[in-house]
Amino acid sequence: MDGPLVQVSGLKKSYGSIPALRGADLEVRAGERYGLIGPDGAGKTTLLRILCGLVVSDGGEVRVLGHDPVTETHKIKDGIGYMPQRFSLYPDLTVAENLRFFADLYRVPAAQRESRTARLLEFSRLGPFRDRRAGALSGGMKQKLALSCTLVHTPQLLILDEPTTGVDPVSRGEFWDILDELKAEEGVTQLVTTPYMDEASRCDRVQLMYQGSSLAEGSPAEVAASFPGRLVRVYTADPYAAAGSLKRTGKFQSVQLFGDRIHVVVEPAQAAVPGVMAIVAQIRQILEQAAIPFTDLHEARPDLEDIFVQRIGEITND
Repeated sequence: MDGPLVQVSGLKKSYGSIPALRGADLEVRAGERYGLIGPDGAGKTTLLRILCGLVVSDGGEVRVLGHDPVTETHKIKDGIGYMPQRFSLYPDLTVAENLRFFADLYRVPAAQRESRTARLLEFSRLGPFRDRRAGALSGGMKQKLALSCTLVHTPQLLILDEPTTGVDPVSRGEFWDILDELKAEEGVTQLVTTPYMDEASRCDRVQLMYQGSSLAEGSPAEVAASFPGRLVRVYTADPYAAAGSLKRTGKFQSVQLFGDRIHVVVEPAQAAVPGVMAIVAQIRQILEQAAIPFTDLHEARPDLEDIFVQRIGEITND
């Protein structure tokens, strides 16, 4: 179809007194991978369920493949593939039997089933395990099988809700490699939700979501470039003590813990005079005076995680 495959404007949804979506906007173009990024409670799953016609919104406009997903569900069901967080595989059926079951469910023509099943088994690297029961597969292999079952009817639009949550790092990488191949070779449009910022970088465009609202949207590079400040990263064996010492000076816009490192943010004007190198020297002096050892200290380019933390800080400080 011409135009965006997904168009959402001013979408609202509440569960009782709790708002899940506060006027969400979304546009997914044909052939792209669009990522909805955010923690649990951001509204990502609710938005996907509305797009699939599983939940009715409280207000706003929604079009999927040019149709209303609630009143015209029959017109979009063959064009989308939806993989929820908990995909219902049948553990007592083998890999091949699960694929045949979903082919029946989607009414895939008999003449196409053999070739399509063979292609999916090759594509997902599950060919050697076609006779293994789904319940005996590893977590990563179950996700690959779930993806294959979602693709069995060759959808235009693939909707994936946190497909790699709880999957080991190696299997996560393999799963995303499969999505890359699917996008490059088949041209399938992908709408993906994830809480992982590293996965966001594999999307063409992203939207950062928090408590039902959008914090930022654009390509990962565009969103990262919108960071309003200069960033210094500090690596130390005692990040809590280091962060406390830096915060107590009151000299920095923000001091945030990121695992084993600290991100110190200064405003552009502050960094310009006396300059970032002087800021780095100042941080070094503060840590040395507090007798807190550090292994590395340097200016760094902000990433999506920095933007996310900064935008949440703006909201919570209002």
